[in-house]
Amino acid sequence: NRLENPSNQAFPSLPPTIKQLKIYGNSLSSIPKQICDPKMKLLEKLDLSFNNLAAVPIEICNLSALTDLNLDNNVIVSLPKEVGLLKKLKTLSLRNNYIQVKSTNFSDSSNPQPIPASVFEDTLLIDLNLHGNKLSSTQLNEFEGFNAFLERRKKVKTKNLYGGAMTDMGVCGLT
Repeated sequence: NRLENPSNQAFPSLPPTIKQLKIYGNSLSSIPKQICDPKMKLLEKLDLSFNNLAAVPIEICNLSALTDLNLDNNVIVSLPKEVGLLKKLKTLSLRNNYIQVKSTNFSDSSNPQPIPASVFEDTLLIDLNLHGNKLSSTQLNEFEGFNAFLERRKKVKTKNLYGGAMTDMGVCGLT
């Protein structure tokens, strides 16, 4: 069954014990409020890929246990700063969305940074995939907070090297 633009009343309430939720391959244009309910304190992995999501609600910050967020193949242009409140977030995938910048001279009012500094600085993020967005690695390197992400990623990935094996240290799937 495909879900298409369900009204929040039609979307079922979810048991608060869920740790993983996959709602990919539908036609959701918004994230149902039941998913971001404060009762969903145990949700660790959320897959909303292959929908038609244009925005992420600020209530996403209610998912305090979230470690893995997959938003691939939607129409997202930016994230709210509240994603930075997901202190346990380690993996964020935004492949094939519409994240882009006209200029890296960011300002909160006229040209906000599409991925807020709080996402890079205030989470445990070590894996970020932005492949397929109109964004270059040079532009991403100019994002406020991005250096904090790179340093954390380097420490974790270096620790995970085993027997001299190489780890992909590419810049988030961008060229």
